[in-house]
Amino acid sequence: MRTFNKASKLENVLYDVRGPVVDEANRMEENGMRVLKLNIGNPAPFGFQAPEEVIQDIRDNIVNCQGYSDSRGIFAARKAIMQYAQLKHIPNVQMKDIFTGNGASELIQLSLNALLNTGDEVLIPSPDYPLWTACTNLAGGKAVHYICDEESDWYPDPADIESKITPKTKAIVIINPNNPTGALYPRELLEKIVDIARRHELIIFSDEIYDRLVMDGLEHISTASLAPDLFCVTFSGLSKSHMVCGFRVGWMILSGNKALARDYIAGINMLSNMRLCSNVPGQSIIQTALGGYQSVNEYTVPGGRIYDQREFICKALNDIPGISAVRPKAAFYIFPKIDTKKFNITSDTQFALDFLKEKRVLIIPGSGFNWKQPDHFRVVYLPRVADLQSATDKLAHFLEHYRQG
Repeated sequence: MRTFNKASKLENVLYDVRGPVVDEANRMEENGMRVLKLNIGNPAPFGFQAPEEVIQDIRDNIVNCQGYSDSRGIFAARKAIMQYAQLKHIPNVQMKDIFTGNGASELIQLSLNALLNTGDEVLIPSPDYPLWTACTNLAGGKAVHYICDEESDWYPDPADIESKITPKTKAIVIINPNNPTGALYPRELLEKIVDIARRHELIIFSDEIYDRLVMDGLEHISTASLAPDLFCVTFSGLSKSHMVCGFRVGWMILSGNKALARDYIAGINMLSNMRLCSNVPGQSIIQTALGGYQSVNEYTVPGGRIYDQREFICKALNDIPGISAVRPKAAFYIFPKIDTKKFNITSDTQFALDFLKEKRVLIIPGSGFNWKQPDHFRVVYLPRVADLQSATDKLAHFLEHYRQG
């Protein structure tokens, strides 16, 4: 009997964030067990709500959103994004340079498919948001990981970046603010990375989906604002800043020296046309969301939920013997380090599975973010402090006796 297998191009595509640990958590829930999930950046299950004006806007516009839009997106949405790009000092942006997407994720895949030939290389941070690595490999390219240095607030190492450039390198990915570490990159570091891209004639892909979730009075700098002479693609959206992950509202902005990428842009337009358009009801809220009061600011200052939960989780993790964690400055993730010698850990996936089965708390091992050593895991600190305290208490108790192997 004929059987059907997955395509061979998927053999090198690893996307472990939804791997065996999550599968086991789902099985446990199917059997009636309650699992505390610290694994995914989805605000809604933890009581975060979209701004009222955004909900009202989609209700008011739903009747007029029953047909396809322009493949790039509706005029009002792209106009609002263009004005937002101006506020971020992103240079040389016109309406035709803005594409809406079903989340930024769709546009990441589209942009890489339009660019890469077999064997082309893309520089991607380690740890990374694993979709970048998966989409690079799926498009036939090769993900080459540069190191982010935990000892330097998880900043990328410019020397390591430059050492990994080859004649096959086409682009560099910058994830800022960073998922999974919560790092926020200063202007001086971004300028160094831009200079590397300039000297080696690389495209810059800047993933800035968390640019409005910044704490401690710090400022997010858009990479493209520092590179008017280069070709840049900037990704963002409303999923995180406006707590509307399920609405799938993302965009990408082409900027800088577009003459360097005329044929590539034609490829982007081709793939954009092939998918017809992104979610039109979702597009309808962009103008209101970007132009109105930014309620997310209430979460990221002292007394706000994300800020206070950040403060709690950072201290709680660092208080556990054998665990250390760099203080995140943005987003809602923290990437703790575990003392592998103390606990005899050789597999971070096994560690996460063992913790899940014993304590019913779901975390994602660092290997899911293309971190090569078995000594990190990611925690999403969206749950309320009481749940975070329960999780960290359970982790502390678990580690009192845990030894792997």
